[in-house]
Amino acid sequence: MTHLRLDDRFARELPELAVRWKAEEAPDPRLLVLNEPLATELGVNADWLRTPDGVRLLVGNSVPTGATPVAQAYAGHQFGGFAPRLGDGRALLLGEFVGEDGRLRDLHLKGSGHTPFARAGDGLAAVGPMLREYLVSEAMHALGIPTTRSLAVVATGRRVQRETVLDGAVLARVASSHLRVGSFQYAAATGDRDLLRRLADHAIARHHPQAAEAPHPYLGLFEAVVSAQARLIARWMLVGFVHGVMNTDNMTISGETIDYGPCAFMDVYDPETVFSSIDMWGRYAYGNQPAVATWNLARFAEALLPLLADDLDEAVGMAEAALGAFARQYETAFTAGMRAKLGLSAADEAAAAPLLDELPKLLVDNHIDYTSFFRDLGRAARGDAEPVRGLFVDLAGFDAWLNRWRELAPDGAAMDRVNPVYIPRNHLVEEALTAAAGGDLAPFDRLLSAVTGPFDERPGLQRYAEPAPEEFGRYRTFCGT
Repeated sequence: MTHLRLDDRFARELPELAVRWKAEEAPDPRLLVLNEPLATELGVNADWLRTPDGVRLLVGNSVPTGATPVAQAYAGHQFGGFAPRLGDGRALLLGEFVGEDGRLRDLHLKGSGHTPFARAGDGLAAVGPMLREYLVSEAMHALGIPTTRSLAVVATGRRVQRETVLDGAVLARVASSHLRVGSFQYAAATGDRDLLRRLADHAIARHHPQAAEAPHPYLGLFEAVVSAQARLIARWMLVGFVHGVMNTDNMTISGETIDYGPCAFMDVYDPETVFSSIDMWGRYAYGNQPAVATWNLARFAEALLPLLADDLDEAVGMAEAALGAFARQYETAFTAGMRAKLGLSAADEAAAAPLLDELPKLLVDNHIDYTSFFRDLGRAARGDAEPVRGLFVDLAGFDAWLNRWRELAPDGAAMDRVNPVYIPRNHLVEEALTAAAGGDLAPFDRLLSAVTGPFDERPGLQRYAEPAPEEFGRYRTFCGT
């Protein structure tokens, strides 16, 4: 399709969760980056998106017939504290559309202006954080991790006041939907059981249709979300991704990664790694992510209790049993993924188990760069062990582990297919965003090119595979509001 044809299904089916709203007028919209491969995948003409009409669509100032832009309502636990009314304070759901592959998707704007949910915020966004989400979400997609996708970043021509005055921007992103655990918390908090049921039916139809055939469809929905999130968090952990703000309003029903605020990839392996400037106690540290996901899913279960059974004790028992599957499914996904990272097959499961158990301590004690380790280990599988050995201070301890690993005949080529060379390393992200803030997008484009082809080592990109220099220091990210 040349132009997007947007539907307003969410607004029609769940009006209690949708506030009709308009994006603020962008005084001088200018396209900064357009995801042409994604546009092609969606069946949208990229050349048209570059026209004035296309750019106005991407900031919400030109709305197709049939679309009803809305700010979505949701609640959420933020750092453990419940907020009954959050919602899209600076975002709009423009509408839903069916792509060339027949899948239904949301087109959603971020930074499009103040909405009734904005509270004290201005509803705007700056160029840097929107480019960050574009870069990291596309890197995650290239790594094979379920995620929202970024279609475009458009500079608005409006200045945004933060610690300093910055250039404003809008991110246009695409997702299977923007339904969150917080959506269900909001519906449950209203006490309107019919609304909760309609929301659950909407989620089943959109994301987990197999649940409709289950003996208990709403239990089936919960089980499907538990399974999707177990697989997702395992994938985060396998690549060293730290989300940074795993509030319940940032956990999707689809199992996609959403809201790239204070996110980053871990450099030196450390389960206590925290990047968010506001996470003072490490609630959302790298190593805590599986436990936090379990906690969030428990909150989802609480919201669903009225639909699980009329008897509360029975409903709680059903939810607890289903939630118990998370740990098993996460461990299965993570262990299988780690064996793959080590080049070992399922047949090596028993022999691999002690190697997997011992590896985290070796990495921590020797302050090892997580991403470099696995790529260098792949070289060792092909006979060149010196690069990976050179990472370790305790060489005797590592050699003992390495020799036992080699006895299992690991597959180096298979390792290279799952262990990235290039990730959005924090010092490179900051370098690219700083340059972009000054009007130079070339570093951003080069980094984007590297991280969207993460597994294939390419000449001329060596610095994109190297850890941060020591002078880069301790990294902190911000939520971007």
